[in-house]
Amino acid sequence: MLIGLLLALACAAGASLGGLWKQKGAVQTQAVDIRHPLQSAAALFRSKWFVIGWITAVIAWLLHVGALALAPLSLGQAVISGGIVLLGLLAERFFDLQVTRRQWAGLVLLGLGMAALGATAHSDRNHSEYGMLAIAAFEVGAVGLAVACAAGCRREELRDMHGLLLGIAGGILFGVSDVSIKAVTGGYHGVLGLVGPWTFLGILAAIGAFFATARSLQIGNAVGVIAATTSAATVLGIIGGIVLFGDPLGTDPAMVVGRLLAFVLVLSAVALVPAPVRAHRAARRSTSGPDPEAGSAAPA
Repeated sequence: MLIGLLLALACAAGASLGGLWKQKGAVQTQAVDIRHPLQSAAALFRSKWFVIGWITAVIAWLLHVGALALAPLSLGQAVISGGIVLLGLLAERFFDLQVTRRQWAGLVLLGLGMAALGATAHSDRNHSEYGMLAIAAFEVGAVGLAVACAAGCRREELRDMHGLLLGIAGGILFGVSDVSIKAVTGGYHGVLGLVGPWTFLGILAAIGAFFATARSLQIGNAVGVIAATTSAATVLGIIGGIVLFGDPLGTDPAMVVGRLLAFVLVLSAVALVPAPVRAHRAARRSTSGPDPEAGSAAPA
């Protein structure tokens, strides 16, 4: 378990750095269009910074796989997301991105919440007992939630939140992929473990997450989108670990209450990290003229 947690820490650092590099490259390419997946993917991979970020993210993902294989799913996810505090530091120091006080507060709360989840997750063994129908139903339900978030981008009144919604959708799909990885690495052995329904759904979810997160980085606030994506993947992974793989919610009432309060802390942090709507509108006015939602100016 200790090796798994060390891999999770390394994954956290790599994921934050990779996300920022991908964002730097994604904003320099053409808009991602899911109706033209090959063309969109080719445009992204023509960007040097996106490729560097993607390679870093792949390395972080491999560390992630090792962490999920060696540590309980909920504990590994908590440690990985505890490193989200690194995101603000890297964004300001090395990527010249402004992190507001509100976002710093959200990142710190998020780190504390994840640390609390990790501190209250005790397990003597890596649980791996689950039912095939249960995991299939869980993943289908999660994919449906991701689709609902992505569909919110069709609503004009939510256009200031489109990047955030896509980031959350991508995070949920990454969480589905994580659950599939855990099922393959920690459950049935042999051919059944590799070709179960979770394997194919996990691959499709990972592909969907790639396009959703790439587009979210193009249209959303970098720090807010990356934090929301990571948080969504983490929360889904923790719930999956408890519901599907037997990770304990707590060994006594005090621990259960502590973990539930940690979940509340994480959700509160996610609400703080995204840039305020007025910041999105100001940025849009500076690049495309007056905001039509702000109303017409009075005649001179």
